[in-house]
Amino acid sequence: MLVTLWFPLNSYAAKTILVLGDSLSAGYGIAIEKGWVNLLQQELIRTQSGFTIVNASISGETSAGGKQRIAKALKKHTPAILIVELGANDGLRGYNPTDIEANLDAIISQAQRTGTKVLLIGMEIPPNYGTTYTKKFRELYPRLANKHRILLLPFLLEGVSPDQFQTDNLHPVADAQQQIMLNVLQELKRLMH
Repeated sequence: MLVTLWFPLNSYAAKTILVLGDSLSAGYGIAIEKGWVNLLQQELIRTQSGFTIVNASISGETSAGGKQRIAKALKKHTPAILIVELGANDGLRGYNPTDIEANLDAIISQAQRTGTKVLLIGMEIPPNYGTTYTKKFRELYPRLANKHRILLLPFLLEGVSPDQFQTDNLHPVADAQQQIMLNVLQELKRLMH
């Protein structure tokens, strides 16, 4: 007779931080090792934090795509912390902010049901989408953070200067990634205990 003892993996495995994002986290247009997620992993190794990062970001990803992928990703990686960096592609395509919010809400809820801490990363879209739409888009992030009582980094690209973007004016260059990493780390530190 075979007896199998079950132990929760988290009790002795390295603690995982799962990044669920789009091209801004996937390192679009730059060498992958220069992206903010990789720089964050290097910082966590340097400080001997005991955390490792799994980057599940995909260029072009939408909040709906993240919603479809989250259950499988949570099961596969059993993260202690989930960083959600989604919504920018939805906004650039003019998707309904109510739908974006519902998708992000579902992602956060699923993570919280597994006991995973969540850091939500807010985004902003260019002003040419009109003041009403850009305002509705911007406001959905703090509303979700308040509802779920999770940490919010209001804007991923805070402190990135206009000359630190690639020719598409959407994706930061390699030189901007350190600033982005520090933006994320500032909030992430509050969850890493």
